[in-house]
Amino acid sequence: MAQGYGRHQRVAEQIQREIAELLRDGVRQANVSLLTVTDCEVTRDLGYAKVFYSVLSAAERERAQAWLDSSAGFLRTELSHRMRLRSVPKLSFHFDESIERGMQMDALISAVRRQESGGAHEASESSDAGDGGGGE
Repeated sequence: MAQGYGRHQRVAEQIQREIAELLRDGVRQANVSLLTVTDCEVTRDLGYAKVFYSVLSAAERERAQAWLDSSAGFLRTELSHRMRLRSVPKLSFHFDESIERGMQMDALISAVRRQESGGAHEASESSDAGDGGGGE
């Protein structure tokens, strides 16, 4: 029997929303522009939570990671006040590289499309020039 949507997933979504709200106010202190919580994964026993984030500038990534790591205890305490859980999961923060990978994949796909359209254009020109009407 397949379980659809477990409690740990609902808790993960709630943690993501609460941390995003807490960070909205604290980001100014960290001197990081546009820090976004992109996802949260919680273990089934609700002991640990991986919080994924992205930042606008790649140069701010290390600063954001250091600030989030140092703020993990405070954020966990704040979560305990906001959420009705027996035990709030231990938080770990991880940079979400999926956005960068997506942009790289998009660039590769665009390059292939440009190359194919250029190759198709050249092929049609050469077939037009070499088509002397003799095929049969």
